[in-house]
Amino acid sequence: MSASLLEHFASLEDPRIERNQRHALLDIVLLTVCAVVSGAHGWEAIEEFGHAKLDWLRKFGRFDNSVPSHDCVANVVSRLTPRGFGECFRSWTQAVATATGGEVIAVDGKSARGSRDRRRGRSALHMVSAWACSNRLVLGQEATEEKSNEITAIPKLLELLELKDCIVTIDAMGCQRTIAAQIITQGGDYVLGLKGNQSALQESVEDCFEVAAAGDFAAVTHDFHEEIDKDHGRLEVRRYWITEDLRTLPDNPLWAGLRSIGMIERHCTIGTTETVERRYFINSIPAQAKRFANAVRGHWGVENRLHWRLDVIFGEDASRIRKGNAPAIMTTIRHLSMNLFEQEPSKLRLSQKRRKAAWNDDYRAKVVFDE
Repeated sequence: MSASLLEHFASLEDPRIERNQRHALLDIVLLTVCAVVSGAHGWEAIEEFGHAKLDWLRKFGRFDNSVPSHDCVANVVSRLTPRGFGECFRSWTQAVATATGGEVIAVDGKSARGSRDRRRGRSALHMVSAWACSNRLVLGQEATEEKSNEITAIPKLLELLELKDCIVTIDAMGCQRTIAAQIITQGGDYVLGLKGNQSALQESVEDCFEVAAAGDFAAVTHDFHEEIDKDHGRLEVRRYWITEDLRTLPDNPLWAGLRSIGMIERHCTIGTTETVERRYFINSIPAQAKRFANAVRGHWGVENRLHWRLDVIFGEDASRIRKGNAPAIMTTIRHLSMNLFEQEPSKLRLSQKRRKAAWNDDYRAKVVFDE
């Protein structure tokens, strides 16, 4: 990546008036990104990292007036616009991501619980992110507005993404006709989960599969796929059915691109305890069970590969950063840090990579600047 990280953020608008610009904006961004990559979770830690690694930082930035104070970093970051910062993030991500035909893009939301500010009456930041399952990169993010939900944020996020030839997966919250139409218009396909918000459609899909299963699917043209996972005393069997027989669905012409419906059945056995879960989907993809399974698995993976790592490795839920736009900006910086580590080809776990970045200047340069 070399200097491209700085190049992609060079267009970021500085919120300060000129006479208050004692430290260059790119220096503050560079310091913050490198500190987060190296394990910093708060403003004081970012400043401490800067003092400890000032000589190293000066290889890539100016830092004419040494290291900005933690108050300066907090003030500047909290005043940056999430939209502007997000545009720079997406510009860099698009430059490093490898286009993959049939890429599964999982769209899912997560709250940064520690960002809730009771004193100011602000609820926790809830960010909807797009995760490229094959590339294992965050492609973009959009914060939900106060007193709103994911339904308003998802269309804004999708507008920012290149969806051609991709499969977009969204859980039941995003199962909306307008969202399905938007994905089709942008050249993508969808696999959308069903739940109570589309109760009539869900009941019809459930009835369809119940009737088909009662006849052992003999009267319904379909495709089937089964997967078995066994690990540490846990046995999970996943079965996938998908069909293009939509005759019993209500108002199916109102769903743009609707081509198939799918069901997954998960049997999980741990010791003597057995659980069975069934979930239902509407899709614009043809009745190909392996492709359907890959899309659903990709969406489940966002919990472990993105949300879990944000909380456990980057401490997002524990973060008490709450000032202005800082929660949204810092979430994007955590996403950027994860993407940087994904571009580094070693086989180390993410926690090991982050620890090595804190200790080893050469490795940190490799991660951030591909040197």
